[in-house]
Amino acid sequence: QLQLVESGGGLVQPGGSLRLSCAASGFSLDYYAIGWFRQAPGKGREVVSCISTNSASTNYADSVKGRFIISRDDAKNTVYLQMNSLKPEDTAVYHCAAADFCPMDSYSPVDYWGQGTRVTVSS
Repeated sequence: QLQLVESGGGLVQPGGSLRLSCAASGFSLDYYAIGWFRQAPGKGREVVSCISTNSASTNYADSVKGRFIISRDDAKNTVYLQMNSLKPEDTAVYHCAAADFCPMDSYSPVDYWGQGTRVTVSS
């Protein structure tokens, strides 16, 4: 089965950190740019970050720049999103997606889309 599976979400206090993982099953991530998206309750989908093949380039939304770090380990077929200094407004369901290139936006054609992992930032 060809799929992306996210993990690592949970409840964290403001100022805390989480690391999300996006693992591919049934195909290799080597040939794909990987983006992280998020959707908060009642809001539209937002692109958070993107990493190109071979980690040649990375992109971040202004809202997370300086706090989030995207990386990939192709040997493990996994992409990570390290989230630091978390804020309540980071609360959302986070999805990863595989596409041809970065940057991505809400209308980018996506080849694979994960089911999401929920992040809640609250005291």
